[in-house]
Amino acid sequence: MHILTGPMARLKSLGLYVLAIVFVGAGLLHFLMPEPYLRIMPPYLPAHLLLVYASGAAEIGLGFLLLPKRTRRWGAWGLVALLIAVFPANLYMAQHNEALFQLPAWAVWGRLPLQGVLIWWAWQYTRL
Repeated sequence: MHILTGPMARLKSLGLYVLAIVFVGAGLLHFLMPEPYLRIMPPYLPAHLLLVYASGAAEIGLGFLLLPKRTRRWGAWGLVALLIAVFPANLYMAQHNEALFQLPAWAVWGRLPLQGVLIWWAWQYTRL
């Protein structure tokens, strides 16, 4: 394990807090505005509302787990797993955008590689 110092350490620390805020905020939206999340649930999955709430609770919990050093690794690995688990919903959204949202194609298809960026970002904190 290597120890970062100086500006790189501050940037990595800032990235940790931003990542935590992003996931806690996104998780809260699952409860405050569940409708968009319900629309992107693939029909083959059961209990859509329960899954929306469960994924929101997971995002909130895992976001908070990133903050203490002793739980950071668990939170980061959990986010990696969660991002992989929700990928089918993002793919379904891209494939059925016209019926679901009518968003620009670049926006819905652009979310798919963004999942990879988020996985990489979370993975950065599995080693601290």
